[in-house]
Amino acid sequence: MKNKKRQKLIVPFLMVLFLVGSSFTTVKIKWEHLGSRTVNYKIDRDVIKVTAKDGAFKKLKVKVTNGSINMHRIVVQYGNGEKQVIQVKKNFKKGGATRIIDLKGNKRIIRDITFFYDTKNLSKNRAKVHVFGKH
Repeated sequence: MKNKKRQKLIVPFLMVLFLVGSSFTTVKIKWEHLGSRTVNYKIDRDVIKVTAKDGAFKKLKVKVTNGSINMHRIVVQYGNGEKQVIQVKKNFKKGGATRIIDLKGNKRIIRDITFFYDTKNLSKNRAKVHVFGKH
């Protein structure tokens, strides 16, 4: 008798649990690649142009591949002419990345992104800087 009552309670409980659990779908927002530049060690800055067709972004992330670089700051030029200066002051090794950078003003259309870095390089490999944005 007790087993039948237990079964009657367990089945509806499991159904409710399944329905509640499936209603919470996780939407994983991907990072969109905005552009890349191979560092020219004769120049101490590089610019990546971003167009309005790429949309408005809330966050940025920068990744360095192929070599190392000592980055000082990033200047983000918005579509309305405003600028945001982001102090980085970090030595990135091959494969290194910045923290997630929140852009001022929520969703912003980016015109271009300028990187300022050291030109001193002991490695023969030229670093490549990649920028990613999140809507």
